[in-house]
Amino acid sequence: MSPKSLYRGVARVEAVTWAMLIIGLVLKYVTETTDLVVRVGGMLHGAAFLAYCVVTTFVAVDQKWGVGRWLVGVLSSIPPFLTLWFEHHVEKKQLVTDAWRLGNEPARGPLEHASAFVIRKPVQGAAVGVVLVAVLFVVALMIGPPGGGSH
Repeated sequence: MSPKSLYRGVARVEAVTWAMLIIGLVLKYVTETTDLVVRVGGMLHGAAFLAYCVVTTFVAVDQKWGVGRWLVGVLSSIPPFLTLWFEHHVEKKQLVTDAWRLGNEPARGPLEHASAFVIRKPVQGAAVGVVLVAVLFVVALMIGPPGGGSH
């Protein structure tokens, strides 16, 4: 999978889960019919949000984005659907390519070494990514939902 297709896919999944969460909020608070969609959509969105942040960091390291661009990319996951705009923006500016830079270039520094491992050993790298998102998800569950509780 190329950096461009990976980033496009995860940005779209993050946006779809935002839509699920918004629909769930409408069902819970406007129609007062169910909170099931909020519970399920919220968990899926939480996982998609974390995956988006991890993939944004991974792509930013490989594609040599500056800290500012990386930060805008990560922060674009907070407002609904902004990941779609940011993904389109970096693709239009050709800041995300069809080839992994660290697949061939020597890695420098710990972040590039970690990224190069994922690129050169994609099965093991994907497993590490899944474990990382799972650990972050469990930590987030232990901290609690945004807003400090349920209503």
